[in-house]
This record gives sequence, structure tokens and C-alpha cells, in this order.
Amino acid sequence: MKIEYAIIVKNKTRLESLIERFNTKAQAKFYIESVGGNFGDYLVEHEIFYQSLVSLQTQLSAIVKNKTVERTYLPSFIFSETNLIIVIGQDGLVANTAKYAKNCPIVAVNPDKERYDGVLLPFNTSNFILGVEGVLENKYQSKSMTFAEAKLNDGQRLLAFNDLFIGAASHVSARYKISFNKNTEEQSSSGLIVSTPAGSTGWLSSIFNMAYGVTSMFEHDLKPKRPKLKEKQLLFAVREPFKSIRSQTGIVAGVIESQNFLTVESFMPSNGVIFSDGIETDFLKFNSGSIATIGIAAETARLVVK
Repeated sequence: MKIEYAIIVKNKTRLESLIERFNTKAQAKFYIESVGGNFGDYLVEHEIFYQSLVSLQTQLSAIVKNKTVERTYLPSFIFSETNLIIVIGQDGLVANTAKYAKNCPIVAVNPDKERYDGVLLPFNTSNFILGVEGVLENKYQSKSMTFAEAKLNDGQRLLAFNDLFIGAASHVSARYKISFNKNTEEQSSSGLIVSTPAGSTGWLSSIFNMAYGVTSMFEHDLKPKRPKLKEKQLLFAVREPFKSIRSQTGIVAGVIESQNFLTVESFMPSNGVIFSDGIETDFLKFNSGSIATIGIAAETARLVVK
């Protein structure tokens, strides 16, 4: 299929978000400096990002028609099979974009190598055009990325490139029944995280950091390990499970593969949610009567590699 349009996906800089909040740059500057922050860092970050964006747009316009889309419009934007997607921003923006991409090839660009780790950003503004040309000529290599899927008993579903959160929308305990590998129990916790291989270095890693940090107070020779998931695997972890007369803590983590699923039944009368990749506005209601089946999605994402 011939590529007709390149869609550039970007996010607002921190400076732009501050100006939206405080109406003017001067008021934003006053606020940040009044609390001891470095407003200059916001300015530098903003300038470097837009230098990278303009460079990308200029190079891209020489070889293919393109338009730019803000991250906030992704849930309602319709990609077509004739699109090439170019993401410029932090690693999380790749995750936010991929689940809406409908298997379009994604060229992910790091706009600021001194600021962003770039685990999911193999290109920069100096070499991304090689990836674009490869896609246009259909001579490129890509990495297939696994999605997690949450499917409700009413037919609704939600995909996640990095992770799913299942729990309460507010800072109260989530109540639910969990079933995995023929074991079932009622739980009360801060919710569950279900991570893909791409997301295992993100939110999930913070759970491991906490667990090892607490355990190391008593086990001084403990050697921290990090999960290494295979392509078709998901890892779930229960956050802060509470043991009581009615709630158990026997099922706290597990690996989901193609032949098994995680099932969670909500016992929350209100404010139960499932959201993915940190976008809380794109969610499924998960209240009493809702049953979620968590597994590996049939869809995948195509991330172009060097």
C-alpha cells in the first residue's frame, strides 16, 4: 500500500501547559520561581523541542505530504492504512499513539537526547528521514510490539501499549475478585498494573523498586532483579494488597500468556476504572457487575527500527 500522508504526532511542552494554566508566560514564570523552581529549564526544553520539530517538518515536507496532530486528539483521530506515523516526543507518546495506529508503521523520534531516555525512540532529527524513506520504499525493518487487552462482559474493550491500570479512580481501596490459573480470591488493594514487554521498564518497574526497597531493610544480601518479558507475555502485579477477614493476598503477580487470562470482577459500586498508558481520560468504567478479562490482544504495533 502506497503511503500518501505522514502524520506527525506531538505533545504540548511543559511550558505550553503552564501558559494554558496561568494564561501568560509572565504569570507562569512568577509561579514557578515563587516556589523555587527553575523557569529557565522550561524555556530551554521548549526551544529545543520546537527546533527539533521544525527540522523534522522541513525535512519531511521535501519528500511526503504531512500534517501534525496533538496527542489530545488521538482518541478521536482516524488513521488509515496509507498513513505513516512519526512520533516526536517522550517515550510515553509512542505508547499513547500506538494503540490508535491501526498497525501503521511508526517512526519514533527523540527530540532531545540529553533529556529523554529514548527506549522507544530509535531515531533523532539527524537520521529519522532514513526510516521514513525506508517506509516509503517498503524497504524497512520493524519491531512487532505486543498490546495488552482489557475486555468487559458488556463487549467494551481497551488496548494498552505499556500498561493497564485496574482499580479505583480516587485514592481509596479497590475491591474486586481476582481469578488466575484456577485460583480465585477477593482482594482489597491500590489496584492492579498489567504490563507489556514495552512497559516493563516503566510503571511496573516502580513497583519492583518499592518491593526491593522494603525487603532490603530485612534482607541485606538481596540482589534486585527486573522482569524480562518475552514478546507474547504480560506481567500483572497487585499494588499494596491488604489482608483482612474478607480480603486475601495469595495472588499478587503472574505472567499472562496466550493460553491463559486474568479475570477481575469489580465489587466497587462507583469510581471503578480501567485505563491504559497513563491516559485517565480514555477509560472503561469498572463498577459492580463488570467483569474484565485481561489478555494479549490480537493487534500489534509496528515500530520502525534502524
